[in-house]
Amino acid sequence: MVHSLAGELMGGKLASERPFRAPHHSASMAALVGGGTRPRPGEVSLAHLGVLFLDELPEFQPGVLDALRQPLEAGETVIARANHRIAYTSRIQLVGAMNPCKCGNGAPGTSCKRGPRCAADYQARISGPLLDRIDLQIEVPALSAADLVLPAPTEGSAEVRARVTRARELQRERFTALGARSMRTNADCSGRILEEIATPDPEGVALLRQAADALHLSARGFHRTLRVARTLADLDGAEMVARMHVAEALSYRGETLRQASRAA
Repeated sequence: MVHSLAGELMGGKLASERPFRAPHHSASMAALVGGGTRPRPGEVSLAHLGVLFLDELPEFQPGVLDALRQPLEAGETVIARANHRIAYTSRIQLVGAMNPCKCGNGAPGTSCKRGPRCAADYQARISGPLLDRIDLQIEVPALSAADLVLPAPTEGSAEVRARVTRARELQRERFTALGARSMRTNADCSGRILEEIATPDPEGVALLRQAADALHLSARGFHRTLRVARTLADLDGAEMVARMHVAEALSYRGETLRQASRAA
C-alpha cells in the first residue's frame, strides 16, 4: 500500500520481496521521511518491513538524520500539515556505514593528518539520541591484501541464516504462549513483556546495573540492551539470558557508551 501511494508499483503488481532502500546522502527531509505540498511516503516508509541503508552516514544533514528518531521509536512516520495529518508505517531495520573520519583513512599503516579532532568532529554530526536508538555499533577494521586470500569462514551465510530462522521461530512460539500474538520478534517487544522474558540471571543483573551506573545508560539504552541480550540468548538456544549475553549486548553499544563517558 505504501509503495502504491508512492507510485512505485511496476505494472500494478504487488511487491513480493522485502524492500531495500539506499538513498544518497544528499536526500532532503521530505525525501527521507516524507512530506511535500502533496505529502508522499519517504524512504523510511518505503523501507517498511525491510532495510533502510544509509551509506556515509555523517554526510547526511544532521537535521535530516534526527528526523528518523520518531519513526525508529514508534514504527510510523507522522506528517502533519495545517489541514491534514497522515501516518505512514515505518517499521524498518536501519543500517548505516561510515568512515572513522572525513579523511577516510582507515587502511593499515595509515593515520589521519588532522589527528583525533578530525574523527571527533566527523562523528559528532550524528546526535547522541539517534545513536541511542542504534543497538549494534561495530567498528570494522580495514582489510589488507593478505586478508583477501584467506580461506572462507567456517560458518557461511547459509549457516547463519539457519540460526536466525531458528531464533525467530523460538521468539514466535514464546509470544504465542504469552498471548501476545501481535508480536513476532524481540524487536516488537517492550515494557512488561520484555522484562518478563529478558530478565538475566543474577550475574547478568549485577553486570547490567553496574553498566547502567558506570556508563550512564538511558532508560531506552537499558531496555534495548535487554532486548539484544535476549536475542543473543535465542541465537545460542539458551532459555535464560546469561551474564555473557548481557556483556556482549553492552559491547555492541560501544560508540554510544564512549560518547557518554566523554560527556561525563
